[in-house]
Amino acid sequence: MKTILPLAAASALMVLGFGCARENDDSLRPKNAMRSGYFSRPGSSEQFGNSARLDDSSGLVNSSRSGDSPRLLAFVGAASKPAAEEAAQLYERQTGVKVELVFGGSGYVLSQMKLTREGDLYFPGSSDYMEIAKRDGLVFADSERVLVYLVPAINVQKGNPRNIRELRDLTRPGIKVAIANPQGVCVGTYAVEIIERNFSPEEKAAFRGNLLNYTESCEKTATAISLKMADAVIGWRVFEHWDPARIETVPLAKEQIARVGYIPIAISTFTKDRAAAGRFIDFLAGPEGRRVFAKYHYFASAEEAFQWIGEEKPVGGEYAVPKEWIPE
Repeated sequence: MKTILPLAAASALMVLGFGCARENDDSLRPKNAMRSGYFSRPGSSEQFGNSARLDDSSGLVNSSRSGDSPRLLAFVGAASKPAAEEAAQLYERQTGVKVELVFGGSGYVLSQMKLTREGDLYFPGSSDYMEIAKRDGLVFADSERVLVYLVPAINVQKGNPRNIRELRDLTRPGIKVAIANPQGVCVGTYAVEIIERNFSPEEKAAFRGNLLNYTESCEKTATAISLKMADAVIGWRVFEHWDPARIETVPLAKEQIARVGYIPIAISTFTKDRAAAGRFIDFLAGPEGRRVFAKYHYFASAEEAFQWIGEEKPVGGEYAVPKEWIPE
């Protein structure tokens, strides 16, 4: 499958050394892809969240530190979106410190942080991109904290109208499937790892035939189900709790799950106030922050995740996505 990256995201990924597609080349679109900008080319500030402004001339995040109110800027993978937004609002009410959240795929927002050389915190959706940030010297490695844990799963429309019961059902003719872009979105990396681990070449070909396109963040992967744009996605088990009226989770068989993910946070090396950034991390990792994550049913420990799966699994780590899944 080939897909089209939005211009801002494609430019950002080049900073981290990835290749990218031409923005308007329809020859790269799958034959059965939806012709909606939702999946491949939103090209707007929505891709990066609504809490930080985009500079009109460059398309890059412009963090304003003017005014009397203290502020922090966090680049955030959308795997934590509902909880991160609520926690940031609570922190501002308690301390007066506004935390601006720039949401998107974990790889995309890391690239934005590197391009702008701004930001106080990096808050990705998995260990994969935090390891890149540490290797590239974009965060202080000793400031990293693990907040909560994630388990991959199949997400379907409420009531499961297509009767999707297990992973191989995603290869049935006529099933509309979406996954996140594995080049810049954490849950897309996990999806590809699961497919490569469990499907035969024939099953993989059938799955790719059902693949509508790549989504650009965890949020948009979940919303593809909420808006009935896809019959199923390979996402996070927690998506069901983001929109319980419209999303249902179909667990993967325990032997099909390669690893448990986690959401880390660390202080950016571009911060102007390391102490203030550290205080926000302490808040998220403390009782009040944990209560917010618990409200959305994130796992508080690896042991909770293992209990839900039914056996222990490796936690965190990295996965090298095969080239065939990377947009050209």
